Amino acid sequence: MNKLVIIAGPTATGKSDAAVALSKVIGGEVISADSVQVYKGLDIGSAKITQGEMQGVPHHLIDMLEPEEPFNITIFQKMAKEAMQGIYERGHIPVICGGTGFYIQSVLYDIEFTSEDTDMSYRHELEKKDPKELYAMLKAVDPASCESIHENNVKRVIRALEFFHETGYPISTHNAQQRSRSAAYDARFFVLTDERSKLYERIDARVDKMVASGLVDEVRALKDRGVPRMSTAMQGLGYKEIYDYLAGECTLEEAIYTIKRDSRHFAKRQVTWFKREPDAIWIDRSKFADPAIDIVEFMLGRLWDK
Repeated sequence: MNKLVIIAGPTATGKSDAAVALSKVIGGEVISADSVQVYKGLDIGSAKITQGEMQGVPHHLIDMLEPEEPFNITIFQKMAKEAMQGIYERGHIPVICGGTGFYIQSVLYDIEFTSEDTDMSYRHELEKKDPKELYAMLKAVDPASCESIHENNVKRVIRALEFFHETGYPISTHNAQQRSRSAAYDARFFVLTDERSKLYERIDARVDKMVASGLVDEVRALKDRGVPRMSTAMQGLGYKEIYDYLAGECTLEEAIYTIKRDSRHFAKRQVTWFKREPDAIWIDRSKFADPAIDIVEFMLGRLWDK
């Protein structure tokens, strides 16, 4: 099987830096497993890696789509596999880097997805309902999905309801069956983490830096451009909250508080998700004297024999 490196983990654990450093040693090319960095113009709120930070390492699935375009797991899987084909043809190793666990699993296990276009009338009907009502509907037919889908993630709630409407059985059952598949690659799955207090401090500091760097102006420009509020691009953490502020629905202080709180909650859910991965190699940043150097050395010691 083809070799594959995965560097995953909760937000603000240094995944991008580790992916670049490791790729420079092993001849890797990075594939971003992020639902926001794929969009052009969504730079500050997504903590998008800069050209300088890439240090010459090729990166894929960054700045690929316009903010108005849709993006979901099936699109990600298709784009990622196309990028990987080119990487293998160049004799390099793909390094998937990100915190979106299901995106990563879709590639690692080559998960099969059903069509999302069978009944648009039902989708339009759902889109008219209140998010709380939608969540109650999902809880009634697929309570297991409610454990991994947040009430505010309307698009995923709707997709889960669509799946049940189309097939008659829960999408959580389908996903569990797909995740039981064997890995399609000879993979090394690294998960970066840290002490919770330190992680939360870095998350709060990152949000403050985003705001100081112009997050409000970035979201305002997207809003003025006419990017729909319910578009996939605007559902990213930081974007929907600042959009609420610009719409006069909260103060900037309230928006910043919500971003920090929800980012911490998201990080906790990310850790829970990756604990399901049986072959994950966990890397606790707090155990290393110099994480920037030592973590890469740790990963190199757990790759394939030359």
